[in-house]
Amino acid sequence: MFVLGEELQALELAGFETEAEFQELLARHPRVLDFGSLADGRPLRLVLVAREMGVSASAESGAAYWLDHLFVDADGVPTLVEVKRATDTRIRREVVGQMLDYAANAARYWPAALLQRSFEETCGKDGRPLEEAYGELLGGGSAGSAGSAGSAGSAEEFWLGVEERLAAGRMRLLFVADRIPLELRAIVEFLNRQLRQTDVYAVELTQYRGGGDLRVLVPRIYGEVATAAKSPSTPRATQRTTRAEMDAAIQARPDAEVRRVATALLDHAAANGRLEGGTAKYRSMSVYYPVSGRQVPVWTLSLQDGPVRDDLSFAFGSITHHLGRERAAAFAASLPAVPGLAERLQALPAKAYNAWPSVALSALAAEPGALEGVRSAIHGLIDGREGSG
Repeated sequence: MFVLGEELQALELAGFETEAEFQELLARHPRVLDFGSLADGRPLRLVLVAREMGVSASAESGAAYWLDHLFVDADGVPTLVEVKRATDTRIRREVVGQMLDYAANAARYWPAALLQRSFEETCGKDGRPLEEAYGELLGGGSAGSAGSAGSAGSAEEFWLGVEERLAAGRMRLLFVADRIPLELRAIVEFLNRQLRQTDVYAVELTQYRGGGDLRVLVPRIYGEVATAAKSPSTPRATQRTTRAEMDAAIQARPDAEVRRVATALLDHAAANGRLEGGTAKYRSMSVYYPVSGRQVPVWTLSLQDGPVRDDLSFAFGSITHHLGRERAAAFAASLPAVPGLAERLQALPAKAYNAWPSVALSALAAEPGALEGVRSAIHGLIDGREGSG
């Protein structure tokens, strides 16, 4: 390969010395992955959310895995990236199972508040002003004020949209390597034909070096043909669980005390906060309470069938993000010591209060005064007097 400037310069094929060098290049120059376009036809521009993004394996655990890169575009579509050099034997098959594991758990355990915090922390580490970063994601009109209180809602709505797309499986999965083996190409093409909502690509990124610091990167994309062959369709509107659907599911529960507790929690949320239906396949609702002048997600009620599993989960990652660790710790201390929940609350400090401790509704219903204790703790959080009832 040659580059023509003031004089013709030969470029030599050069590999990446380490995987870390490869990953750093993508983090600093995501434009090499910008292929395709947004829904309105504008060029795709990926923005880095985080490097080494933690992925949990359950609602109670911290990060069990680490995704190499998480990007997002202005349409709110997340892009999960795994990077491997051709010399790494895992690039052939193992990386596929690894990526699918990340995607499945990300869709369940990456709430909007976690995504927003990760993005803003990355901007801080990179020395990038939030106004500039949000201007790229939210449009030119938001660039000058994205960091102000007046635009905070727009940012939060954007990340809620990203969370919804994850839950619906609307994402991109990118395998990036300096050489894509035939086995991986075949798997990518197969997955892309079978997955309707998720696009899967392999990106072969070849590096050439010339004199001095001259480097040329040549990307080659695999999977685009399979993507184009998918049946054309408009994105499906995300269906949220309604209160009527929750009530119907609650009435189908055989335990009268579980029915009483579930209904009382939803009634309390409707009277004191804002209910929002979930987008998962099972029925769920989350509640946002007004705390310190902002809407803070505090808990989620999930009703799953076959087998029946009814859980109340507390959004400590979001509470910590919005109110700080001290308020989160006080709220945890004010919750009732229900068996199962108490142990998970005790584990929160080791996880920096970034977790979703849950309790079965049956356990909550069986503990005298537990429901009243939860409601009292929530009122304490709203009023800024956790633990005082």
